[in-house]
Amino acid sequence: MLLTLIVFLVILSILVLIHEAGHFFTAKKFGIKVEEFGFGFPPRALGIKRGETVYSINWLPIGGFVKLYGEDEAGGGKLALSNKQNAISNKDEGRAFYARSVRQRAIVVVAGVVMNVILAIAIFYTFLFISNFKTDFPLLTNHAFFGVHQINKNLNETDAVVSAVLPGSPAEKAGMTTPFEILSVNGQKITDRKNFIEFVNTHKGKEITIEWRDIKTEKTAVATVVPRVSPPKNEGALGVGFFPVAIVSYDTPVQRAFSGVIHTANVTVYTLDVFAKLFAASVEQKSAAPVSEGVSGPVGIFSLIDAVLKLPGLKEKVLNVLNIAGLLSISLAFFNVLPIPAVDGGRLFFILAEGITGKKINPQIESTIHTIGMAVLMALIALITFRDIARLFTS
Repeated sequence: MLLTLIVFLVILSILVLIHEAGHFFTAKKFGIKVEEFGFGFPPRALGIKRGETVYSINWLPIGGFVKLYGEDEAGGGKLALSNKQNAISNKDEGRAFYARSVRQRAIVVVAGVVMNVILAIAIFYTFLFISNFKTDFPLLTNHAFFGVHQINKNLNETDAVVSAVLPGSPAEKAGMTTPFEILSVNGQKITDRKNFIEFVNTHKGKEITIEWRDIKTEKTAVATVVPRVSPPKNEGALGVGFFPVAIVSYDTPVQRAFSGVIHTANVTVYTLDVFAKLFAASVEQKSAAPVSEGVSGPVGIFSLIDAVLKLPGLKEKVLNVLNIAGLLSISLAFFNVLPIPAVDGGRLFFILAEGITGKKINPQIESTIHTIGMAVLMALIALITFRDIARLFTS
């Protein structure tokens, strides 16, 4: 549990600090005064002032922020404007965020999103290099990944392809790593999943020899296992799970040179495709359940990392942690670019509206909208966290 906590905090810290660093360095580049660079949300636990900026660690470690001089007056989330703007000296007024051009403010706001995309690309380059530029996706939709060679796209529920091996199961002890295709059992060729399951169920408690092919490496292997007579609930005699998978392979030098970028795009488009179908299912069923099942908060992410760290083999652990970190970085970028009050996309919306109309939005109105948006977001985070905690006791 301690290792899980350390990995969780390291991933979260890197994602947040990289995001906020985008705001910080672009603001510094334009000469905008940065009042505070904070990790987590207040109340403040620790603060150190260096130059004109306070670097703080706050008690709620679920995000971060960069507080720019004069940002409140441009819609920084306060219900009432302070008198600070009236007290700004002639020397400092030009360094206030609200006093800068639409272009500069837009760049500062969007810089965090750009940094998270760049981070995701770097993570996926590392991920693909370690995995020999091959990876797998569960085929939750009939999705075609672009720009790369896609293997086994047309797998269906009849194929004997294993996509999950449970910890402590006979399959794990035999050294089976997903995804792999069952070729034969006791020398008998396996043609489909049903055929394999029937064979295993009729040989519970008996020694059987399984030959399989690793779909990523194309290597075959053989192992002797004994299917359990009384396996744990929902685990099966061998402890394996079947699900259609697509193996995405970056083969050519050009594909590999751009693999981090292509893979980031593939993951993003695929995730949106899946989420769109979940949303459609929610509308059709008139229930939020399908969408809510695809959303997790800090507790859910912590639980997922804990499960990953229990996987066999250091390489599998590293690959899955990198994959989670890349997915989270993309998710953070996508969420922040949406025109939602209190996040970067909401602020960008008001800045672009000013650029189009040529008129500044009433700061009081913008500030009120951001404050309400922040309250709603915090309430959603609390709701998702409560549900994730409940899952720990029911699943």
